Amino acid sequence: MTSFYTEEELAALGLKAYGRDVRISRKACLYGAEHISLGDHVRIDDFCLLSGNISLGSFIHLAAGVLLFAGDAGITVGDYSTLSSRCAVYALTDDYSGAAMTNPTVPEAYTHVTQQPVSVGRHVIVGTGSTILPGVTVGEGCAVGAMSLLRGDCEPWGIYYGIPARRQKERSRELLTLCEKLESERSES
Repeated sequence: MTSFYTEEELAALGLKAYGRDVRISRKACLYGAEHISLGDHVRIDDFCLLSGNISLGSFIHLAAGVLLFAGDAGITVGDYSTLSSRCAVYALTDDYSGAAMTNPTVPEAYTHVTQQPVSVGRHVIVGTGSTILPGVTVGEGCAVGAMSLLRGDCEPWGIYYGIPARRQKERSRELLTLCEKLESERSES
């Protein structure tokens, strides 16, 4: 027996949509599966937690321990992207100012949770232990170094790292040639 759901088990999860060659670990947690869409060639490893409106493109890898808290605002991840182990992406947050109470055990009338969508573009790689906060857009082709905190947008094809993450240099676009070759081979078969 494999550690990933079989095709029959995958169908029984009740996902909003999913493509071909989707592999989800039996040790992953999906809350609100009816709000989660997955493209082709998606792999979700052990101990990942997905909650809320989530849309993952094709050729996506969520490594062990990735946390996606999407709420109603949503998290979108573009094709050919990777979130390394222990990354956390938040589309919602409590009010930390002290003007409201926090945590899910407190009635909603006493809290102030805000939500903003998060978008991770195509060909993005986010290094281990990084955190992406609500409202952030990570542009196409970005590479984010390990243990980084993204609290603002990342412009396309940059290498970002730090707390808070800052653009450090340009990322090569050579991978686009490889992508074209892969897509050409796939359309021929």
